[in-house]
Amino acid sequence: MKNIVAVTACAAGIAHTYMAAESLEKTAKELGYNIKVETNGAIGAENELTSEEIEQADLVIIAADIRVDMVRFTGKKLYQTNSIAAIEDAAGLIDTAVQKGEIFGEKGTKVGKVQIGNDKGKTNFFTHIMSGISYMVPMVIAAGLILTIANLYAFQRDDMGRIVEWGFDTKTTMGLLMSHLFQVGQVGFKLMIPLFSGFVAKSIADKPAIAPAMIGAYIANDPELLGTKAGGGFIAAIIVAFIVGYMVKLLKKIKWPKIVQPIVPIMIIPFIATLIISLIVFYVIGEPIAFGMDKMYAGLTWLNDNYSSAPLLIGMICGAMIGFDLGGPVNKTALVFATAIFTDTLAKYGVNDANFVPQTAVQAAISVAPLGVWVATRFFKNKFSKDEKVAASAALGMGLVGVTEGAIPFVAADPIRMIIANVAGSAVAGGLAAASGARFFGGIGSPLGTFIGYIDHQPIPFLSWILCITAGIAVTALIIGFSRKPVPVTPPNDEEVGSEGNEQPNF
Repeated sequence: MKNIVAVTACAAGIAHTYMAAESLEKTAKELGYNIKVETNGAIGAENELTSEEIEQADLVIIAADIRVDMVRFTGKKLYQTNSIAAIEDAAGLIDTAVQKGEIFGEKGTKVGKVQIGNDKGKTNFFTHIMSGISYMVPMVIAAGLILTIANLYAFQRDDMGRIVEWGFDTKTTMGLLMSHLFQVGQVGFKLMIPLFSGFVAKSIADKPAIAPAMIGAYIANDPELLGTKAGGGFIAAIIVAFIVGYMVKLLKKIKWPKIVQPIVPIMIIPFIATLIISLIVFYVIGEPIAFGMDKMYAGLTWLNDNYSSAPLLIGMICGAMIGFDLGGPVNKTALVFATAIFTDTLAKYGVNDANFVPQTAVQAAISVAPLGVWVATRFFKNKFSKDEKVAASAALGMGLVGVTEGAIPFVAADPIRMIIANVAGSAVAGGLAAASGARFFGGIGSPLGTFIGYIDHQPIPFLSWILCITAGIAVTALIIGFSRKPVPVTPPNDEEVGSEGNEQPNF
């Protein structure tokens, strides 16, 4: 076996996708295989596999956290896993794939147990949620940054840096432009939830489920249509997506007359599903969910207003979740929760009264793990090998732009120590940022977020944000540094005179 083709994909399509691809490419070449890896990231498919490359492949590896179209690999030996497996142990993954890969899909051959269609063994609740998030992320970022630009212009401050007025003077050209940009950002946040719901439903039942889920989620999040004080938020979007998804699955199983089969997926199923989910939202689930979400957000606001320790506690919990699995399910749950509260309360209460606590906490914590391990390698140099220091440099670059996955290689090699350090540091950063009153509107969740994006803090903008994150980084670095043993240094032999000795990883 010499030729391998692979596909990598993660929920957000930002970090895990490319880290998995790089790990597979490097390891396969070291093991003597020819390999080509297609990445399905946020930008779409890159380095796409050709039909000739697939035909010549002896093995197909799918390392993905979302559903991947497998049809083109029919008849090939295939092994499927998640992106983390490729990042943590690519050599082990390739060996396992060689040993346990199975022929996929060809009639008369054994069909491997891979994630395709409705394979219950590989597809679960979180798989569908992550699929929706992967499509939602670009809209969140685009709308958030546009909203940030408008906010920068709208905030009027006094000499102490305190906000004294917020708004746009539409009588001026610049004021009118910024007012329009603010509305664009709001449109993005309004469409974000229906988009998320539509692609969660698509993950369950494919394309016919997109339109009904988007329409149903839009209705469930429009207070005017529901006649409520607030929309149903992400909870309503998730419920709508799963109702539509499994409803469409049932409709697809009906043996429709041949005369109407061509229009079943584009007309009949979308029409029936949209009609039913609209009635369900209007008369069954819409008002109760909206009422519940309104009470939850009001309760969170009440806690923040009446208990000085509430932002600290909530921020620590959100921050700890970010540092726990670095882009995994717990991390993504915190991000979704924080984004939901920020966007929902911003739409309901306006920019001055929105709840920024979870959003600020998770963004402050995002960069702690990768930057913490980099700082540890600089202050505890004798406790890290050369390879670890090189990996830490890569973690530095990723941490500076808010990619928490930069610390994954270290966690994979030494999970207990690193998880403790990451959770502790991330909790400190999240708790302090939330308790300080910082408010994260958009941009990059890292120290650079003070310059690329907009973080407001009264009375000192930016400084406290950097200090909060620095405190978290310091905690992570100190735990890592003091808990590790020095790297053993082998005395140089005659052929290695002048070298620094052979350093071994000290995970």
